Amino acid sequence: MRTFIKVMKALSDPNRVKMMKMLQHRPMCVCEIKEALGIAQSTASKHLKLLEDADLVRGFKDGLWVNYSLSDGSSSPFAANMIGNLKHWLEDESEIKELNKILPGIDRHDIVGKV
Repeated sequence: MRTFIKVMKALSDPNRVKMMKMLQHRPMCVCEIKEALGIAQSTASKHLKLLEDADLVRGFKDGLWVNYSLSDGSSSPFAANMIGNLKHWLEDESEIKELNKILPGIDRHDIVGKV
C-alpha cells in the first residue's frame, strides 16, 4: 500500500500533474519547467523529486543539463497505470491547453540567455 500512497500523493498537486502532462510531449530541464509554470526553480526541483521518488518521472544527465522525462513505471504498477492514463486525461482542461500552446516556445538556451 505504501507505493500506492506515494504515487497518489505525488499526483495530488496541480503543478505536479501539469509537469506530467508537459513531460509527455518531450524531456525538459528544470529551467524549462519552471518557466512554463511560472514557479521558482527550487519549487520545480522539489516537485520533480517527489515525482521521481514515486517512479513517475526520471532524471538523466545530458552534459550540463539534467533532463526529466516520464518514467516507464517499471518498478510500480500504480505509477505505470497513472502514467498511461494521464496521457489521455485532462487534455480538454484550459490550463493544459494553454501549456501545450506555450511549450514549443520554451527553450533552455533562451532561458539561460536571459540570466
